[in-house]
Amino acid sequence: MRILHTMLRVGDLERSLDFYTRVIGMKLLRRHDYPDGKFTLAFVGFGPEDTHPALELTHNWGVEKYELGTAYGHIALGVSDIHGTCEAIRQAGGKVVREPGPMKHGTTVIAFVEDPDGYKVELIQKDA
Repeated sequence: MRILHTMLRVGDLERSLDFYTRVIGMKLLRRHDYPDGKFTLAFVGFGPEDTHPALELTHNWGVEKYELGTAYGHIALGVSDIHGTCEAIRQAGGKVVREPGPMKHGTTVIAFVEDPDGYKVELIQKDA
């Protein structure tokens, strides 16, 4: 058993695809419109879905914004250079909402960025 994907509902699919592909560096793996259901699914990730988990971006046509609620936490990505990654994200127009530094009550270096819909993405410094 393995995790296949995580789904996020997004208000502007093109804006979200730009963030996850251009700013974060994922690839668009597949995309399909469902006219009868009035929604589009786009899957992004860092590798093929048969070996890597993906992020499913669901756009319900006509819905521009969602309330995120209090249960959602974040998506976590391991990075080899957290400071360089934050700077690259910032230069690409991304929003760094917590600069790199040790997590509270620990030593792991983390940072947070925010996607266009307000979802948090945690960056975790990983040794090469």
